[in-house]
Formats: sequence, C-alpha cells, structure tokens
Amino acid sequence: MSQPLSGLLVLDFTTLLPGPLATLMLAEAGAEVIKIERPGGEEMRRHWPPLDDASAAFVLLNRGKQGLALDLKSEQGRAGLTPLLARADILVEQFRPGVMERLGLGYAAVRQINPRVVYCSISGYGQRGPRAGEAGHDLNYIGATGVLALNPGRPPTVPPALVADIGGGSFPAVMNILLALRQRDRTGEGCYLDVAMTDAMFTFAWQGLATGQATGRYPGPGEARTAGGSPRYALYPTRDGALVACAALEQKFWLAFCAAIGLAPALVDDKADPAATRAGVANIIAGKTAADWRPVLARADCCATIMASLEDAMRDAHFVARGLFAYQVTGSAGTTIAALPLPIDPAFRDGVVAKKAPRLGEGQP
Repeated sequence: MSQPLSGLLVLDFTTLLPGPLATLMLAEAGAEVIKIERPGGEEMRRHWPPLDDASAAFVLLNRGKQGLALDLKSEQGRAGLTPLLARADILVEQFRPGVMERLGLGYAAVRQINPRVVYCSISGYGQRGPRAGEAGHDLNYIGATGVLALNPGRPPTVPPALVADIGGGSFPAVMNILLALRQRDRTGEGCYLDVAMTDAMFTFAWQGLATGQATGRYPGPGEARTAGGSPRYALYPTRDGALVACAALEQKFWLAFCAAIGLAPALVDDKADPAATRAGVANIIAGKTAADWRPVLARADCCATIMASLEDAMRDAHFVARGLFAYQVTGSAGTTIAALPLPIDPAFRDGVVAKKAPRLGEGQP
C-alpha cells in the first residue's frame, strides 16, 4: 500500500517523548524510521512500568520503527552511519545545542554528505539565544513562557498533559518537516529546522496575549476566560464526587445549560455577579449524582458533560467506533497492548493492526 511518506528514510536520534512521538507519526504515515540509540539504550527504555524487556512508554512511542545501537562518540560508530546519512531524507535529533556538532554530525557536516536532507533539531529553548544551553523539561517550558501562571490557584496545579513536549515539540516538528519536504520538491534542496518547545507555548497563550496587549493588563492566575475566570467554563462537583465539565461559552449554550439545570433567572447573567452565578451553579450540580445529570445534559446539548477517567474513556463507545484503539503494538516477548492513538487519518496509514517496537541494537548499519 502506498502511503504519503512511503520511500522516505528517517534517522531518529531522539529520546524520551517529543522526538520519538514526532518520528512515530512519520512512521505511521509510511516513512522508514531507524531509531539510533547509544549502546545501553535510551532512557525511556528503563521507565516504569515495564513491558517485556523495555518500558510500556517506549513500546508505545516506537511502534513500527527499526533499531540501531551505535556509540556516536567513537569513529567506528560514526563511520557506520555514513551510508545511512547519504540516503536519509529526514534527520531528527534532540540533544542539547552543539552536541551533534561536537560529534561531527551537525547540519553542516551532514549536508556535505547529503544536501537533500531535512535536518530537524528539537530542543527546549532553541539553538540560539541566551537560554539555548539551559536544561529543562515540560514544566520549565510552560513556566518560563507565562502559560503556567495563567493556571488558577496558588500555587497552580501541575498540568496533566505535557503541552510543551507534544504541542511545542512533536507537532511543530512534524508540521515543519512536512513543509520542508514540500519545499524540497520544488527546490531539490533540504534545510535545517530549529524547533524550540518554548516558542509554541506563546501560541497556547493566545487569549492572554490578545487581552494583555489590547487592554494593557495581562490575565492573572485563573482570570482568563478559559482558565477558571468564567462560570461558563468550569468544573462542578456532583453529589457523588464526579465532575461536570461545563464549557458553555457561547450564549446559546449557556442559556441551554442554565435552563437544563434550573438556574435562577437572576443568576443567568453571569457578568452581573460571576461569583454568585458560579456558586448557584455549583449548589445545583452538587444536589444530584453524575448518573442523574448525564441524560439531562445530553438532552440539552449545551457543551456540558461528565468528566471521564482515562480507563472509562478507552471503553467509550464513540472512541471505540472511531477505531482509536484498534491498532496494536507488540513488545519483544510478544506482549501486545493498544497502540498510541495518533492524529493521522486512517487513509494515510497502512492498515497493519499489530507492529512491534525495536529491540535494542537489532539492526546493522
């Protein structure tokens, strides 16, 4: 079956989450991805919980890739890469700025071997600038860009999603790689891509940036409309400890929500006294169980739903019907789990249900 990226070779020098997820998406769209690891294997292989001889997280993020273990600090290890570099279409690396250059594998060196290569570097703060060499992880990146400060509460809660890793690393990397391939189709030349996870965090702060620049006052913790600042966009506990996720931002949805729960007419105008409106909604929602509210909110069609656990969400008839967990990935000993759902249209995937993750050093250069 021909896929959009069939025939393209990707050399994957990345570790942990941002780069591996990016190259996983390329692999699922048909690219041949060779994961290059140090002789002992990358850090994610040893994360908990285990699945066969690696970690479950490693297996999820490396479905369908090939594996190659090389000591890049040795001349012999780097020499083994030369034939692969000569025919690679895409190279993705995730070291700190300057590491690939010190190894003799920087963009300038690789371009001498292969001028058509699309070379993508993923880092926290980018390849240039005062903070380029600074160590960090997701929490540091959202903290440095003002995104975390928009969270309600003091101190703010740690977000459950790695927004910088995925939204600032994986997705921009894939998007820019595809743009670079389109450009290469016209020019015949590859290019260098500098993906900084912090850069895209300002994109996620779009509402705060618009408000602050228009009014001269930037939103404080919990003040942004979609960060706890509105009764229309909030979580309300039910009598049995579940949560109603209310996102009735538009007036038609808000009016439908208020009517469905029986909110007092004097509280419907949430601009008059937001705190009173919030308290009124909370009091009503707390009077019934999630099972009571579920059909009421469904009939109202008002952007209010019952929050699901991850385990329950995997069994949701809607997500099952869409085939999100139909693909599988297999560990080295044959243990099979559901593959990671990806935002790639099924038409672009090869339809192979089960694929394995690479064993450490299984391939030869």
